[in-house]
Order: sequence, then C-alpha cells, then structure tokens
Amino acid sequence: MKFILGLIIGIILVPVAVVLYLLSGRAPVAASDPPMPFEKRIAKTALNAAIKNGMPGAAPIQANEATFLAGAHIYREDCAMCHGLPNQPVPIVAKGMSPNPPQLLQEKEMVTDDPPGKIYWQAKNGIRLTGMPGFNASLSDTQLWQVSLFLANADKLPASAQQELTPATPAPTPQK
Repeated sequence: MKFILGLIIGIILVPVAVVLYLLSGRAPVAASDPPMPFEKRIAKTALNAAIKNGMPGAAPIQANEATFLAGAHIYREDCAMCHGLPNQPVPIVAKGMSPNPPQLLQEKEMVTDDPPGKIYWQAKNGIRLTGMPGFNASLSDTQLWQVSLFLANADKLPASAQQELTPATPAPTPQK
C-alpha cells in the first residue's frame, strides 16, 4: 500500500514541481542563459534520430567547382551572418545566440566529416532550440544541395569558391 501511495504521490508531485518551477520565472529562457538540465541531451538525441530517419542519401547534383561556387555564394548571402566567413571575427549576431552557432569555415568547426545529406537536412529543416532556421521556403532544393556540398567539402574548395567568400571591401567614404 505504501508503494502505491508513493507511486501516486510521485506521479503527481513531479509534474506539479515542474509546473511550479516553470511558472516561478526561474527557468532559463533568455538566449544568454545556460540550458535547462537535460535540455542539451534531450534535444541532441531527438535531433540525431530525426536526421537519421529523414536525411537523404546521395546528392542529386555533382560535387564540382560550379556547385562549390554556387554554394559559396549562397553561404555568403544566407549563412555567414551567423556561421561566419574564413579568417574573420565571429559575426555580431552569433555572439548573442545560445547555443553559439558553429563557425563552419573555421577549421575546428567544419562539418567536412558529415555526410552532405545530413547538412542538407539541417539546412532544409532548421534545428529547433538553436536559432538555426529552416531554409525550405526560401531556397530551392538545388540551392540547398549546393550549400550542403560546399560545406561538406569546405576543407578542399577551389580558388573560385574561396574568392567568393572574401568580404567585399567597403567603398571609401567621400571626403568633404
């Protein structure tokens, strides 16, 4: 009888405690707050399972210089504001995000060991609880594959793709 009573109290007490914690205003919800207990583990486990179940196999386009050049252009226009450019400081937007977005063109944070299908899935669908948006509504399937193949090969890009990532020099301000 004591076991059943303890089980019932546990089933009621734990959810009530969680609700009270959330309603208390103490739960970390600001972008600069550290994650809640088990938040990273739960989110990462769910993300990995979703990617494993939903990522496509082989890319439907060739991984060649034209693809890498197009991918570099897409990356510079749509991704660099958070994920940065080579040999540049971390973008200001990235500094305010939690978790911090990986700087995908910095050697230690490249995703060159990930299959292109995984990168494609992440770019297409986004990643909940990270600030990573899904680009399914704004980029075509071909564009998603171009940027995915570009990132999967970021450590061996041709000069043309590397040049595409070079920040433009601002025009000089006219002197009065």
